Amino acid sequence: MPPSALFFDVFGTVVDWHGTVAREAALLLEPAGVTLDWFAFAKAWRNEYAPSFMPIVKGERSYADLDVLHRENLLRVLAAEGLPPQDAPLVAELVHIWHRLDPWPDAVGGLRRLRARFPCCTVSNGHAALMAAMARHAGLEWDLILGSEPAQQYKPHPRVYRTAASWMRLETGDCMMVATHENDLKAAAECGLKTAYVCRPHEWGRRDGDGFDDMPEGRYDLVARDFHDLADQLGC
Repeated sequence: MPPSALFFDVFGTVVDWHGTVAREAALLLEPAGVTLDWFAFAKAWRNEYAPSFMPIVKGERSYADLDVLHRENLLRVLAAEGLPPQDAPLVAELVHIWHRLDPWPDAVGGLRRLRARFPCCTVSNGHAALMAAMARHAGLEWDLILGSEPAQQYKPHPRVYRTAASWMRLETGDCMMVATHENDLKAAAECGLKTAYVCRPHEWGRRDGDGFDDMPEGRYDLVARDFHDLADQLGC
């Protein structure tokens, strides 16, 4: 049976965090006299992502939104680079790079095709204001913004997926999680959701080769090259 709604991971699945953060960080920090390997900087910042929210998932820290976590993570990365503390407005601008990430080339058109048949919702660790700002920047059309904020929790905690299904007035088995991250899809499947893996071989930067070259290790209901391929498989 086809799903009744599609739930989308966003960072990495819908938008290119790596390329955008590297470019925008350089634009903000180079005028301040900072010179770094900007792609390595973007990776280092992202590497702090999961460790920062796992204490929340484990119940060791109360919920804090992603802007708070991104700021804490940024300060750690800057300190590790031996850089002096940056002024507060500049830190805020750097954190807000995550509000204006660029979409993958297929994301806008593919999402429009999918929305013609299915309600499409974010189930992201980003909070609602971040997701709304990113949607306006990238031209993404969502039916509803769900994820960490309604659940007051972070993926892969089961509450995130179950809350999203509940807000859509659906059973988890009526929903399909779309992501390029296998831990996200495995957690969703454990909650009863259908799963669709979308290949994003360049999420962490371009590699030798191109295209359909990052096949998942796990088994999912659908595996797609991109959003257009997913739309084809779902009959959109």
